[in-house]
Amino acid sequence: MNAHPSPLAVAVEQVGDRWSLLLVHALLDGPRRFGELESLVEGISPNILSQRLRHLEVTGIVLGVPYSRRPPRLAYELTAAGRELGSALRMLSQWGADRSATDEAVRHTVCGTPAEARWWCPTCERLVNDDEASDLHHL
Repeated sequence: MNAHPSPLAVAVEQVGDRWSLLLVHALLDGPRRFGELESLVEGISPNILSQRLRHLEVTGIVLGVPYSRRPPRLAYELTAAGRELGSALRMLSQWGADRSATDEAVRHTVCGTPAEARWWCPTCERLVNDDEASDLHHL
């Protein structure tokens, strides 16, 4: 048995539930207060929201920044690691859009064309296909 979890297992442990991914998505546009997140993430209960925000803080994805001492209140924002998830969420959103009846594809803001994600090797300066991406075989 492998002593180290796979990179995918690490990611799933940190953000592998529906609410965490939706919260990260809601924070991509900037900091939000608890009530704003509760309104943006449809269906989340206050106790689950609190629980997920704490988990995302512990894992270094979200940072709670105080804006009031009495009563203590926080605004939540993504850390650099949390912002890096934006690209992965866009790819996951595109995958979902491809399987839904809506046309909510990730689009290039300059021309409106649906965007496509591709793996790129900066050393070889070329696209990498799935057969050449070794990490994909170790999921």
